[in-house]
Amino acid sequence: MDRKMANRKLIRLSQLKSKLDAEKLEEIDWVTFGVIVKKVTPQSANSGRTFSIWRLNDLRDLNQYVSLFLFGEVHKEHWKTDQGTV
Repeated sequence: MDRKMANRKLIRLSQLKSKLDAEKLEEIDWVTFGVIVKKVTPQSANSGRTFSIWRLNDLRDLNQYVSLFLFGEVHKEHWKTDQGTV
């Protein structure tokens, strides 16, 4: 993990909104980690394509979360991932 994180900045999911407002994250090599705290049953878009929505949290502030939408091949490959997975 140390090798993978070398020269990268860790930004907690609960800090993401404030960091987006304060820093130009597109100019920084940064990473974040999240736990799937909620999964919505896969849904169909108007186009007929199925997608999933995951709610991710860093377990530091349960009121702060990020919704991740999975489409296409990513949805097909990962939609069965268990809640609680990091």
